Amino acid sequence: MSGRTRAAVATAGALLTLTGVAAAPAQAAGYRYWSFWESDGGRPWAYATQGPATARPADGDALGFRFAISNDTADSTRPSAAPDFAGICEGVEKKGGTKRIAVVIDFGGPVDAPPGETPPEKPIKVGCAEVREDATGAEALAAVAKPLRYDSAAMLCGIAGYPARGCGEQVEAGGDAGEAGKTPAPTAARESGGSDGPSVGVLAGGAAVLALGGAAVWKARRRG
Repeated sequence: MSGRTRAAVATAGALLTLTGVAAAPAQAAGYRYWSFWESDGGRPWAYATQGPATARPADGDALGFRFAISNDTADSTRPSAAPDFAGICEGVEKKGGTKRIAVVIDFGGPVDAPPGETPPEKPIKVGCAEVREDATGAEALAAVAKPLRYDSAAMLCGIAGYPARGCGEQVEAGGDAGEAGKTPAPTAARESGGSDGPSVGVLAGGAAVLALGGAAVWKARRRG
């Protein structure tokens, strides 16, 4: 077998191996993070198309935040309470220069809690935020659920003090996130905006480029 043939066979084998890895079930069960939801006009919850710092809800809208382990935007768990603006903001009259935003915060259950932490005793918190007319979703959230915690990349990590630590860790199948698995999940709750949730097809180690026989093979995340 010539050197050129051996090289071709080796390259083909490497490509088959990579294909097999990509096709294998992901080792991560998902990501533990706060997802961000919106509702206008009483419509059902919809995964937010931008981050809370850039979203500018209108008077009568509802914002939802849910802490859970999810694989991607399609899999993300919605807040278990309805976007009931009329009920949440009942009796709150609109004032000049302000708007009313119904805020629903779902802390999730024990299965979603980080190691060593327990969800608040009351799993759902709601509030009617009265904020100025040009206020963002982040400002509406802060009006009803301080303290908020963000990481250095401006990702929303904690609401009303929960969880006290961590931020969007990757959770291994059959176990909790370890030190090596702390890959932050890109979410709609990131302050810089964007609707990306963590990808179902994430391969261990994050995005990387492998050069095989001169071809670049991308290990990709959905939208980053």
